[in-house]
Amino acid sequence: MTYQEVLDWMFAQLPMYQRQGQAALKKDLTNITALCDELGDPQKKFKTIHVGGTNGKGSTSHMIASILQEAGCKVGLYTSPHLKNFTERIRINGEEIPKESVVTFIEKNKLFLEKQGLSFFEMTVGMAFEEFANQKVDVAVIEVGLGGRLDSTNIIIPEVSVITNIGLDHTQFLGETLPEIAFEKAGIIKKGVPVVIGERQKEIENVFIAKAEECSSSIIFASDEEQYYTTDLLGDYQKNNVKTAVEAIQQLKGVAISEENIKNGLSKVVKNTNLKGRWQVLQEHPKVICDTAHNKEGLFYTLQQLKKEKYKRLHIVLGVVSDKNLSEILPMFPQKAKYYFCKPNIPRGLSASELLEEASVFSLKGEMFSSVNQAFEKSKVNASKEDVIYVGGSTFVVAEIL
Repeated sequence: MTYQEVLDWMFAQLPMYQRQGQAALKKDLTNITALCDELGDPQKKFKTIHVGGTNGKGSTSHMIASILQEAGCKVGLYTSPHLKNFTERIRINGEEIPKESVVTFIEKNKLFLEKQGLSFFEMTVGMAFEEFANQKVDVAVIEVGLGGRLDSTNIIIPEVSVITNIGLDHTQFLGETLPEIAFEKAGIIKKGVPVVIGERQKEIENVFIAKAEECSSSIIFASDEEQYYTTDLLGDYQKNNVKTAVEAIQQLKGVAISEENIKNGLSKVVKNTNLKGRWQVLQEHPKVICDTAHNKEGLFYTLQQLKKEKYKRLHIVLGVVSDKNLSEILPMFPQKAKYYFCKPNIPRGLSASELLEEASVFSLKGEMFSSVNQAFEKSKVNASKEDVIYVGGSTFVVAEIL
């Protein structure tokens, strides 16, 4: 099989949550346990740090990986979803998994994957574990896909568990309230493994404290700590993620990490790990900013930062997925901007006409386009050099313009 044939098979035969939504989700660990058993339990052959939470888990994972790289470790990094290329999900010291390794893994295990009926995400997690074991990484930073307790990544016993924060996202799977969602995320806390919680949230801190006590795990709330580190990731919201990443590193035993490693790692996240789409400035005059924030909590920080930008006129290229609660997020957007409504090119994308209709209820005015790129191109035609163009609303909208 060619690399493209392998990807087509993975995407088509087995559902992928990011594209299809609920139908693609398997809510137990049977399949991933069976796959890892078949592969000889590769996840037990290296140290791991497990990172969950609603917002910031991707950035936090990349920061932790960058610090570990600066300390001279060979570092695996597993994240999802990918923006442009499938291989972004599995990296070692910032380098994406070779396409040949993807092909080899699928060809070698195809019969088992078909027989077991594994989901796209489950087979990708198994592929990451095998690649990290084969390449003999020192530490792998593993980002949770969705939730925690029943996420396929949750068969690891990490050195440190990390939960960035809790917000109302994916409520159809994880629960309608913050405590219900926190319960699912707390499922990554393991017996005797220290846990770092990024933000102390009054409504749910007891969920984490109770789970940590049950597991005899030490618990640290990173937001309680005084820190003064800076990062090359530009979003204001990264301050919280920096604290979380540093606390996670400080809980890691058996790896020598200096103050210098922490500072250098945080200042070279993009260079070391090739992270994209987090308050990324694509050009100046007009200034084009893209950001993958896509729920109420994430957009709050991003839109606050957008208010600080200086411009003559603001243009917003906006697309969302169909399971978003629009009555929660649309009121947060500025009414004075000119909007370019579009649909991300995935089955889960919300049609531009529906988005336009919903947005007009909140006095957000603009026009609709048949694709993200058409919307983006039109915004660039309309914008003067003193304007700002913001592209966002969904990871998949940002992916299409990068």
